[in-house]
Amino acid sequence: MQNDKIVVGLDIGTTKVCALVGRKNEFGKLEILGMGKAVSEGVVRGIVSNIDKTVEAIKRAIRQAEEQSGINIGVVNVGIAGQHIKSLQHNGSITRQVTDHEIRVEDVNRLTNDMYRLVTPPGSEIIHVMPQEYKVDYEEGIVDPVGMSGVRLEGNFHIITAQSNAINNINKCVSRAGLEVDQLILEPLASSMSVLSDEEKEAGVALVDIGGGTTDLAIFKDNIIRHTAVLPFGGNIITSDIKQGCMVMQNQAEQLKVKFGKAIADEASDNEIVSIPGLRDRTPKEISIKNLAYIIEARMEEIVELVYAEIVRSGYANSLAGGIVITGGGAQLQNLVQLVEYITGMDTRIGYPNEHLGRSKIDAVKSPMYATSVGLVLAGYQPLDQRVERYVQKEEQVYTRPAEPKSSAGTSSGGGLLQKLKGFLSDDIDNKQSY
Repeated sequence: MQNDKIVVGLDIGTTKVCALVGRKNEFGKLEILGMGKAVSEGVVRGIVSNIDKTVEAIKRAIRQAEEQSGINIGVVNVGIAGQHIKSLQHNGSITRQVTDHEIRVEDVNRLTNDMYRLVTPPGSEIIHVMPQEYKVDYEEGIVDPVGMSGVRLEGNFHIITAQSNAINNINKCVSRAGLEVDQLILEPLASSMSVLSDEEKEAGVALVDIGGGTTDLAIFKDNIIRHTAVLPFGGNIITSDIKQGCMVMQNQAEQLKVKFGKAIADEASDNEIVSIPGLRDRTPKEISIKNLAYIIEARMEEIVELVYAEIVRSGYANSLAGGIVITGGGAQLQNLVQLVEYITGMDTRIGYPNEHLGRSKIDAVKSPMYATSVGLVLAGYQPLDQRVERYVQKEEQVYTRPAEPKSSAGTSSGGGLLQKLKGFLSDDIDNKQSY
């Protein structure tokens, strides 16, 4: 049974490394069994810059998660981000030899696998191939071609590439920590699984994940991923601005941002003052909340404008009825929703990873800060594109076989079919246990 399957998500971020152990309960909701966190000192803007420090952080996070859940962790779903992430659109086609049969899963799979063989710029490789729409004998606008009759099958694909060195460094860190990578997933895709509803994806929505080192963007329309981008700015650059503008220490700047920061300066009181302990034998420093808000607002305006420019560049700015959903640690900044709505003119809300979560003793996981981590766990139970499940069902209808007794290992009976689809929509969708 899939409820017996345990999945571990590992988010290697710029500010923290987080490991989540999850399991589906009897109601289909995700139950978090354990969580581990460690300060991330070896990652800069989403890219591993120090192997040893990153390995130690992963070990500490995994150790905490193991102690809390009572489970030995060996396989993890890992997120990837960074400015090196690129996306492009590409068309492909195949001509079927058999014309008197329906288009089958093998035909769609063959067309998708052809996309993985595209020539990419030196030093990069394809991590996701996401189908957009298909054509069957030049008939356009087909979302699911399986079961149709036709000779020529064409597809439009959203292809996501990453730097080979960045992928290798992540794999090396995970391997040195004594773990195995099950799936390598783009972080905004993982976040979208935990905070977006199917209605929002259908209507059109832009997910903005504001992390410590990067701001990730994913645009959905008609339940299909349409555009992705990673911007090299996040919450840490705001902290650096506060450090320089207020002449305080790095940790003091971070506390000022978290406890007193506002994204709109006009919302701050003119008379409110915060006293910061001075250095040795020096008097405390007084910081105006108004001035602090001006520093934060200037940088947040720049980040939001870059995000909006990317949304416009995607061509979907005028067709996102679901507006913008903000998540990540940076989403907790006061008055950020109002600032985003003012700059973009689009409806905005904060994305909390609550919809898929069941009852849990760990309430902290419901924060937007852990949206990516929750999404990485969810990715172990459902594909990045829901059409995979429909393809499996159609394949079962075509190949009708006598029912076989279930094994006592607790694995799903559809594992063999999912294994056939390995490489489709995700590099390594499979149904193995993740312990």
